[in-house]
Amino acid sequence: QVQLVESGGGLVQAGDSLRLSCAASGRTFRSYVVGWFRQAPGKEREFVAAIRWSNGDIYADSVKGRFTISRDNAETTVYLQMNSLKPEDTAVYLCAVRSGQLSMIPREYDYWGQGTQVTVSS
Repeated sequence: QVQLVESGGGLVQAGDSLRLSCAASGRTFRSYVVGWFRQAPGKEREFVAAIRWSNGDIYADSVKGRFTISRDNAETTVYLQMNSLKPEDTAVYLCAVRSGQLSMIPREYDYWGQGTQVTVSS
């Protein structure tokens, strides 16, 4: 069992930056893929970015060049640095983990956090 806790969300203006954190409770992220997803009201859960602990990361086209996923050396926290935020980035952001390869598909992830709200005003 992996417990995940997201933090760092908030209300910002368009063009601002936020850094989200996803912390693992009780174990490290070593050997896992950690993904960030987002879900806006009335919309399906959408892939944002994912990182594989050994190497590699992937991004949704909508956030490439603006968002960066990274990890800490203690192997317990994954970050999502979000720059040049837009109103369309408004959503609940969730982190999730899976074993194996990088994936953009929500159903392929096994454990999920509760999410943190990001609201970008115009």
